[in-house]
Amino acid sequence: MTAEQSQRVMRLLEGLAAGERGAISEALNLVDDRRSEEREAALRLLDGLAQRADTPGSSPHVHHRVGITGAPGAGKSSLLNALVENLHSEAASIGIIAVDPSSQRSGGALLGDRMRLSGGARESGVFLRSMAARDRLGGLADATHASAAVLSSVFDWVFIETVGVGQSECEVADLVDTLVFVAQPGAGDTLQFMKAGILELPDIFVVNKADIGPVAERTRSELQATLGLTGPGDGENWQAPVLLASAQDRQGIDALIESIAAHWDHRLARGQLAERRARGQVAFAIESLARRYGDYGLAQLGGPQAIARRLEAPREGSIFGAVLEIGQQIEAEIRGA
Repeated sequence: MTAEQSQRVMRLLEGLAAGERGAISEALNLVDDRRSEEREAALRLLDGLAQRADTPGSSPHVHHRVGITGAPGAGKSSLLNALVENLHSEAASIGIIAVDPSSQRSGGALLGDRMRLSGGARESGVFLRSMAARDRLGGLADATHASAAVLSSVFDWVFIETVGVGQSECEVADLVDTLVFVAQPGAGDTLQFMKAGILELPDIFVVNKADIGPVAERTRSELQATLGLTGPGDGENWQAPVLLASAQDRQGIDALIESIAAHWDHRLARGQLAERRARGQVAFAIESLARRYGDYGLAQLGGPQAIARRLEAPREGSIFGAVLEIGQQIEAEIRGA
């Protein structure tokens, strides 16, 4: 990394510590930059953020990471907007990553769905970042994990809204502390979601559009019955609640926020928050290395499983610094081959 890049990283770290919106935007652009010459600077920035970050529960200042997922049309954006408005009234600072479908021509995000966030997202203290999913099946953009790390260093709440639902949605479950599934009344998707294994992932279920009446209640009952067969949401005595809410009428929003806080406390009491984030970091590291060096590169150090075991072992420094170190070792092995 050049001296100029080092100075840039230090400037960004200082700007993020001060909560400067210009520094937030520049940092997000850096971690989303695919050019190889910017990769080391991005990892150095993330390493610096990780080294100064609090472990969940080690500080009275809480940083929630919440995923919002569900089928298209369920009202994810409208519900998120209602959440933002309620939290903002409590003076919480909020960052949002909205992962959009990609334009087939440019590869950029199609921003139409984000217009529904305009009410709350324009408020002071709310930062919205729209990202293109590109070709990712899991509904997450390549830089979503890195972007979440940037926003978590600044904001009290970080929300990640995904494109939709698919079998690869477990990716977002490892990235956030709490995963909220938004269901649409009468959609008839419950059985399909159960077959896909998706109902095992969320920590909280919300039937949106409760204002339409009995059909919402019926969908809630169907979900509750289905969850009675699949068991607790995380397998550790947390029974995922099924809530009714209406983004339009602002009903059930406070109850949803309380459930998110209750889930946080439950995981914190059992040491599961740090464990979940660590699992997501290892997944990010393997993916980042595979994207850069491919199967051949990872094979130089024994393959993905061997690298994962190395990353899971106790170490000094952050996962992002480990990615840099392992990447340098892979390059050395390739040059010596």
